[in-house]
Amino acid sequence: MKKSFIYPLLLALCTTFTLVSCNTSKNINTNLPKDISERPADEDSQKYEQAQLDKLKASIESEASEKCTDASEWAFAPMGAKACGGPQQYIAYPKKIENTILPRINQYTDKVKAFNEKYNIVSDCMMIMPPKSIKCINGKVQLIAAEQ
Repeated sequence: MKKSFIYPLLLALCTTFTLVSCNTSKNINTNLPKDISERPADEDSQKYEQAQLDKLKASIESEASEKCTDASEWAFAPMGAKACGGPQQYIAYPKKIENTILPRINQYTDKVKAFNEKYNIVSDCMMIMPPKSIKCINGKVQLIAAEQ
């Protein structure tokens, strides 16, 4: 008789503990800090600002990418800024869009300078020399360096 009484009691006790433990797992404190890698980039983060710079650069490069048939219709300008001075690169653009693209190139360069200062960016400090000329090769513009 004792055995038949203990099994239902033990079953009821285990069921109660299971239900209570499942209920308490739902009440986890959601105010605990999450893993920083899962935190979305906000407007103050370096990652967010770098993405914004990349979008602006891609937009400028896209605007400047036209079919090249006559190199005399093209010009180039320095773009971006290395942390220790000088441009990151030179970009070729059609002269017909010079009035619209040069302010955007300057805006990008100014934003890169501010980004470099804000986040203490370091660079290779290698001087990028300006191209000596522009050529159209297979419909694409090519900046020609002094040693080519």
